[in-house]
Amino acid sequence: MTPEVLPTRWSAGRLTLAAVLPIALLAVLITVIVKTRPGDTLRGGTVPPVERLAIERARLHPGQIVLPVLNDGPDPVTIAQVIVDDAYWAFSASNGTTLGHLGRTTLTIPYPWVEGEAHLVKVLTSTGTPFEHEIPVAVASPEPDARYFFTFALIGLYVGVIPVALGLLWFPIASRVGPRGLDVLLAVTLGLLAFLLIDTVGEGLEGVAELPSSFQGLALFVAAALGAWLALDVVGARLRTWRAAARQASSPGGIVALLVAVGIGLHNFGEGLAIGGAFALGEAALGTLLIVGFTLHNTILGAIGGVPTIAGAWLGGLVHSPAIAVLCLGLGAGAIAQVIHQIARQMAGTRPIMGYLASAHIALGLLAGFAVMYATGLLVG
Repeated sequence: MTPEVLPTRWSAGRLTLAAVLPIALLAVLITVIVKTRPGDTLRGGTVPPVERLAIERARLHPGQIVLPVLNDGPDPVTIAQVIVDDAYWAFSASNGTTLGHLGRTTLTIPYPWVEGEAHLVKVLTSTGTPFEHEIPVAVASPEPDARYFFTFALIGLYVGVIPVALGLLWFPIASRVGPRGLDVLLAVTLGLLAFLLIDTVGEGLEGVAELPSSFQGLALFVAAALGAWLALDVVGARLRTWRAAARQASSPGGIVALLVAVGIGLHNFGEGLAIGGAFALGEAALGTLLIVGFTLHNTILGAIGGVPTIAGAWLGGLVHSPAIAVLCLGLGAGAIAQVIHQIARQMAGTRPIMGYLASAHIALGLLAGFAVMYATGLLVG
């Protein structure tokens, strides 16, 4: 008996249906599971609700403590009372006091906090479960006004624009040091970036630990880093193709320079995200270290395209959500790693990267750059 042969060609409509139908059915299945919650039947009616409130970073205004609260648990939670420094205080809730899963509200507490002192806020649920949030050092939260924008623009100017001009001043020297001397300079900047990558990943993982579990912080950070790496890799490959085509067509040198500027500008945008994300998480020491490190890096490279650093710093610095801040740090880490890879690949040429980096003069340059950033960290930490 001859088995039935499936048609070798399907119409566009049938292919579309075959692609969409499983996704639609899966969406229906997930909706049914979420709505019916079959796991609740196993818990029974006598099991107490699972209460898990996540208190995000407090914002301090004159005479007020503003506390964003998220229900990170599966069951509804009702906020009953607020205690500040062992005293009960009145409060208002922007979105009510009863929160469902992933429900969010903002508590405004009229409290005369003292600048420079520590304060402890406790949020009590209707079952009496306390959730604490410590304010180690009370400082007024910055407002996104003209001064705020100007400060981050100034940071971007310091990190991405001025170092470019300074780096171009090194061109006469770089053109005379020879290939070996230029490799040493690039090895120093690799050492700088390696230190920054380690610090950025460390701070990102600390931010992950503070995120509500529903946000799956580790997956968010890793996905952001991989996404930045892959996006910049794709853009870099496309720019190299365009650059080669421009050279073969004897196009003006300005076109090639513009393509290079676009690629480097994307890297600097990621650097700005890392800086702004660090300040958004309240990590002033890391932010300062990143400013110094990227300034040294961009000066040594003498590259162009520094203006996107300002846009990245604005975006990273204006976010108040810990999840978005972790996302920005992940993007920054991926961008740093991509810059390291690109520089190392350019230095090694056709030789194996690891073997080339292990040569004596390159290894000394790497250690020198790492030592510079370590000493800088001691000063600003």
